[in-house]
Amino acid sequence: MANEHEHPIQGLMDVTLEKIKAMVDANTVVGDPITTADGTLVLPISKISYGFASGGSDFPSKTTQQLFGGGGGAGVTITPVAFLIIHEGNVRMIQLADSSHPADRMIGLVPEMVDKITGLFDKNKKGEHVDETVEF
Repeated sequence: MANEHEHPIQGLMDVTLEKIKAMVDANTVVGDPITTADGTLVLPISKISYGFASGGSDFPSKTTQQLFGGGGGAGVTITPVAFLIIHEGNVRMIQLADSSHPADRMIGLVPEMVDKITGLFDKNKKGEHVDETVEF
C-alpha cells in the first residue's frame, strides 16, 4: 500500500514490475515437460529478455493538490533455444541455434559432462580401471 509521502512514480514503477513478474517465472524458462509415447521426456528451454520504462512529470498547480502525469510500459521476448531430451537415463540437449556466448556453450556441455561422469561411476562400480582424465 502506498503511503502519503511516496511519489506517484514509485507506484507506477511498482505496478509495472509486478506485471513483469507475473509474465515471467521459472516455468517460462524451463517449459512444461512433454512425455512421448516411448517414455522420452522433452523439456523446452527458452531465453527470456525483458525491459521496462516508466516516467512521469509533476505539473505546477495553483492548489495544494499534486498534479502528476505518467506512463509505463514493458516488453518481453521469449525465444526457444533448446530442448532437453531425457530417455532411459541418457540426457541430450538439442540446441535450436548455434550460440557463440560462452555461457551458452557451457550449458551445451552439461549433458555430455553428465554422461561422462555417469560413465566413470558405472565403470568404478564394476571394478574396472578408471582413467581420471576426462576430456570434453
